[in-house]
Amino acid sequence: MSAEPPRVLVIVGPTAVGKTNLALALGPRFGGEVISADSRQVYRYMDIGTAKATPEERALVPHHLIDIVDPDEELTLAHYRALATQAIEAVWARGRLPMLVGGTGLYIWAVLEGWTIPEVPPDPSLRAALEEEARQRGYAALHARLAEVDPAAAARIDPRNVRRVIRALEVYYRAGVPISRLQRREPPPYRVFIVGLTMPRPALYARIDARVDRMIAQGLVEEVRWLREQVRKFCEELKAEGVPFNPEVEVGIMLEIP
Repeated sequence: MSAEPPRVLVIVGPTAVGKTNLALALGPRFGGEVISADSRQVYRYMDIGTAKATPEERALVPHHLIDIVDPDEELTLAHYRALATQAIEAVWARGRLPMLVGGTGLYIWAVLEGWTIPEVPPDPSLRAALEEEARQRGYAALHARLAEVDPAAAARIDPRNVRRVIRALEVYYRAGVPISRLQRREPPPYRVFIVGLTMPRPALYARIDARVDRMIAQGLVEEVRWLREQVRKFCEELKAEGVPFNPEVEVGIMLEIP
């Protein structure tokens, strides 16, 4: 079985539509293991707010690529794709079915289409300057700058997606080459079956509301407070080491409800 190209079951869909529940139902029946494709569940300590599978659910169906970095660490798309590819091949080699499950489309398509992602490390100071430019001049001006140096990337990236615009500019300024010339797609030889879940919008919104209520009952507010306190402690450590930090600046955390 391991000598054959891996079969991969992909489960996609919007927030709260039931992706995890379907994976938990199919996993025991088909010998499946979940490879998480969620850009928030990779972070440790953010359990309730990112709706991670519970320890009991993970015991029922093994999960991979959950809790792999701390909140102050960055997981690049290139790193995620490499880890996901390794996990898929390892699951298949054990005679099990890899199930790529999640709502982060960028992660899923990077794996399935075999994106070659520029290995250009983040430049915090450049990013901060570009973010400030977007705030001062608007996202359209930043996108116009990208169009001047990389028209192909600008045509592909929504001007409102400031984060992707900044990344494209960062690659250009750091590598000296447009990101569109560095990106290639070499799809791996997977045999892929994609299940897309959907439901009427009113029903979906009701499920999201119910999920938020459950999260609050489970301790979401306390989780955020704990994380906030860790950020404060980290900032105080920076101050003790001589890094400028204004204690009067409010430190906050915004959790995305997936």
